[in-house]
Amino acid sequence: MKGPLFYSKILLFGEYGIIKDSKGLSIPYNFFKGALKKDGHKSEIAIKSNRNLKSFAQYLEQLAVDHPRLVSFDLKALHQDIEDGMYFDSSIPQGYGVGSSGALVAAIYDKYATRKITVLENLTREKLLILKRIFGKMESFFHGKSSGLDPLNSYLSLPILINSQDNIESASIPSQNTDGKGAVFLLDSGETGETAPMVQIFMEKMKHEGFRNMLKDQFIKHTDACVEDFINGNVKSLFGNLKQLSHVVLDNFKPMIPAKFHELWQQGIDSNEYYLKLCGSGGGGYILGFTEDIDKAKSALKDYNLEVVYNF
Repeated sequence: MKGPLFYSKILLFGEYGIIKDSKGLSIPYNFFKGALKKDGHKSEIAIKSNRNLKSFAQYLEQLAVDHPRLVSFDLKALHQDIEDGMYFDSSIPQGYGVGSSGALVAAIYDKYATRKITVLENLTREKLLILKRIFGKMESFFHGKSSGLDPLNSYLSLPILINSQDNIESASIPSQNTDGKGAVFLLDSGETGETAPMVQIFMEKMKHEGFRNMLKDQFIKHTDACVEDFINGNVKSLFGNLKQLSHVVLDNFKPMIPAKFHELWQQGIDSNEYYLKLCGSGGGGYILGFTEDIDKAKSALKDYNLEVVYNF
């Protein structure tokens, strides 16, 4: 048995802001992927994954009891497959902000949900919101609290535009210009980050009026502008807003940025060779970068691994 492939995702814009109704834009990233497998493989990773699936299946059993109208699963088949050694074979790095748990959630829903909403249906806004809610409940097993966006992205394999928490739609983004010098890239911080503690720090900060005002007047304002610019292909305006956003993040989200990157972050803003921002909740994993000239960015960041995600 080998299930269909589910891809990683990148939240280009909206980290933390979408908790407070900013816009967001999430795109599938096909470089990393995962699938459910049952091939008698007994590697340490397969055994660990199988063990995790066992705990996840127990959690889903309770979820179906608590929310019978929302979702139900063929639990008998799921338990049997886990008993037979099923695991999630994935190249998606964990703790890197590219949706490792989201892909797993999408794969389990796809295979075991009964009355499932399929990708082939006419996906109305209402259906997307139901899926997002189901996925949020499922993924909470891994993060404590989840928006459900990562699994949704992985399940649909489409860019998703978040207008607000209860207004999401699949979106089209400008097709890539493979010869373009402008690029979105991933920068490997070399350490993993955990979502739950980072969200905890954010929630603590939200208790302060100054932080709440900054979020509304600066962070969300620039995030929304970046989403609009990106979708409409306004590259010049996009980089102006990105510079502002990168600045706001460096000033107000320092705990989410690994300390050794603070200086590098500032250098990008000062030189205009690249702008960095959080990829997911931060704390480690990947950092997201934007540049108008990928050669200049590569030269400025020559000591780091850069992975180009999208070309302008």
